[in-house]
Amino acid sequence: MNSIVLRAGEGRTVWVVGDRYTIKAGGEETGGAFALVEAIFPPGGGPPPHIHRREDEAFYVLEGELAFHVDGRDIAAGAGSWVTLAKGSLHHFKNVGDRPARMLIVVTPAGLERYFLEVGRAASDEDGDAVAPTPEDIEKLVAVAPQYGIEIRVPEPA
Repeated sequence: MNSIVLRAGEGRTVWVVGDRYTIKAGGEETGGAFALVEAIFPPGGGPPPHIHRREDEAFYVLEGELAFHVDGRDIAAGAGSWVTLAKGSLHHFKNVGDRPARMLIVVTPAGLERYFLEVGRAASDEDGDAVAPTPEDIEKLVAVAPQYGIEIRVPEPA
């Protein structure tokens, strides 16, 4: 494992279908043991239902109100909440508050961060609080997912 220091605002940052992900530590820095990602979700933001086949995930909510849906259970998670999910869990979450929600995501082993970097669009300080996803962003998210052991369940249009 390599020693690193990243300060507030530092790290590789991308927009993934409207949510902002900053890689604080990836497999390159941790010898593949884990990845740590800081994520910001605008009101209404969050990923579609999905399953990870390769890694366990854990979430620590720093700010905001998130509603997790995990294997048929609803979990309210506000600041200070810790949610751990085993690989194979069908889950998604949504920012149900009226301001951005921020959390730390830990995945073990590392690898998910490479997916975010591959499917995301580079973020900059000038972007503001949200960048709307395009249909191409969503297509790429779904198309690349199987290469990372991820199954995305895209909701049918109403």
